[in-house]
Amino acid sequence: MPTKLVPLVKEPDRLEARLKEIPPEPGVYFMRDVTDQILYIGKSKKLRSRVRSYFREDLDRNPRIALMVMQVAEIEFIVTDTEAEALALEANLIKQHQPHFNVLLKDDKKYPYLCVTWSEEYPRIFITRKRHLGKAKDRYYGPYVDVFALRSTLRLIKRIFPLRQRPQPLFKDRPCLNYDIGRCLGVCQKLVTAEEYRKMIQKVVMIFQGRTKELEEILMAQMEKAAEELNFEYAARVRDQIQAIQSLNSEQKVALPDDTVSRDAIALMADDHHACIQLFQVRAGRLVGRLGFVADAQSGTPGAILQRVLEEHYSTVEAVEIPAEILTQHELPEAEMLSEFLSTRKGRKINLYVPQRQSKADLIEMVERNAGYELARTQRFADRNNQAMLDLATILDLPDMPHRIEGYDISHIQGSDAVASQVVFVDGLPAKQHYRHYKIKNPTVRSGHSDDFASMAEVIRRRFRKYEGGRKEDSKTSILSSANHSDFPDLVMIDGGKGQLSAVVEVLREMNLLEDVKVVSLAKQREEIFLPGESIPLQTDAEQPGVQLLRRLRDEAHRFAVSFHRQQRSDRMRRSRLDEIPGLGHHRQKQLLAHFRSIDYLREATPKQIAEVPGIGAKMAQQIYDYFHPQTTAEDIASV
Repeated sequence: MPTKLVPLVKEPDRLEARLKEIPPEPGVYFMRDVTDQILYIGKSKKLRSRVRSYFREDLDRNPRIALMVMQVAEIEFIVTDTEAEALALEANLIKQHQPHFNVLLKDDKKYPYLCVTWSEEYPRIFITRKRHLGKAKDRYYGPYVDVFALRSTLRLIKRIFPLRQRPQPLFKDRPCLNYDIGRCLGVCQKLVTAEEYRKMIQKVVMIFQGRTKELEEILMAQMEKAAEELNFEYAARVRDQIQAIQSLNSEQKVALPDDTVSRDAIALMADDHHACIQLFQVRAGRLVGRLGFVADAQSGTPGAILQRVLEEHYSTVEAVEIPAEILTQHELPEAEMLSEFLSTRKGRKINLYVPQRQSKADLIEMVERNAGYELARTQRFADRNNQAMLDLATILDLPDMPHRIEGYDISHIQGSDAVASQVVFVDGLPAKQHYRHYKIKNPTVRSGHSDDFASMAEVIRRRFRKYEGGRKEDSKTSILSSANHSDFPDLVMIDGGKGQLSAVVEVLREMNLLEDVKVVSLAKQREEIFLPGESIPLQTDAEQPGVQLLRRLRDEAHRFAVSFHRQQRSDRMRRSRLDEIPGLGHHRQKQLLAHFRSIDYLREATPKQIAEVPGIGAKMAQQIYDYFHPQTTAEDIASV
């Protein structure tokens, strides 16, 4: 039976032996925990020295790295020929495994991205705050600091180029008004080939890559060729496109002596907790993009943070987007490695500088000043949230500020389509990746008979059943806490009054969790907070910061529950008529609705058109048609 692994710091002899096995060559190293999960992936030009540095007792490590080192049970490595290869390999492995301790940039949804869905036959372009949730072929640009400018640019682009306007067709057999007014090429009816449409999307993408000058030259050549061929209408359209593109960022001019060189400038401002990074993209003397990142200030030195931001950013962009010159505020610890990596990707020499004087230094100073403004805004949000959590801790007499707060609400119409929501706030901000939906399974909750108390009790039981019996009867303390379980809440808020709270308290008591789960309820009418076992609400002001935090949580739980209820109700109403057709199961109902989009379109379809749906044979198609046309004769069907 294999020996169970323990952290290396608890076995100095095994640690020393493992470190001696690591060669002093460039490569990538993996740190794994006792469960064989990858904690961290790093790269170095001298693997042995870098890995050994983590375990030096005299090293003043930040808390995040110190926590990781305490969990390392095994070290693996891959040797590469060059430092640049190590950097490229590390970037790919991090994308593949996404280790917890490799997260430098905080995904706080503050800055949006622009997504181009190259995975689709006719790509869409839209703004999103969620990155890497689509297909591998989809491309993301950003994150952009100026949301207003991004939306304005996209609106103008959609006027310049007849892009696809809708994720799904509005009509089944004809294009919508956008086609008639020249805002779309009729993508829904495939009135333009996918190849032609994708060529147009490539031109649009060049704008967001900062290649507007190159795009203008391409369009100018197309306009001249069209004029020579006497195609004056097309030439006029291209001329209008050129003029509109020239108007983009026309007022943003950065005074640099050499305005033919593409360059990026990066700088940061940091406090004890946050580091706000700004990256300015300058092309042909124009500021074409301003990207923003937020990092953990304790994750490294300013130079190390900038290095990591540049590595993560350039590993996700196309080679054509890498500029010839990168200006940095601080000296990068591994500038040569990054330069070699970028030069290999670009196919030409990429220079990294720390400018000290004249216009380039002024550009870095401008980027740093903008990073300072973002830091001040981040601090204001953090201060507001800290004040609210501190006030809430005081109101509820909590030992510490509540790091993770969960809110629950029930939504239904007289018992029909009853659902519940679980929303999560972490450090006072919505953490949507932890949101959950629940369908109420209680058989007594049905159309015409609602029971919010029983519904809430069911949801709480389902949420905490994995912790049931966490506190032993003879124990005064509990191992259940957010420190030991990342998804265990410091506070649970129930949307409702004393009735809902009593139902939840009874469930927690049965599960032996009442002492572990801090639960309160917030009544809507007077914004009153109730505690378990108390008949009167707490004496609070509805406008004080802690109560406002609970109100934001309650409103978000209500919104999330209502939206899910509407979705369930809509799905039921769409399926209700199809449920009446014998032999038509749920799977084939979904296929029919996916194909025809609505019951109305399905009703208008002929048996032959219905039979085109996968899984629907001729007999079933006829049966569906007969259901919607009970009085139709055989002669009528033949004529159709």
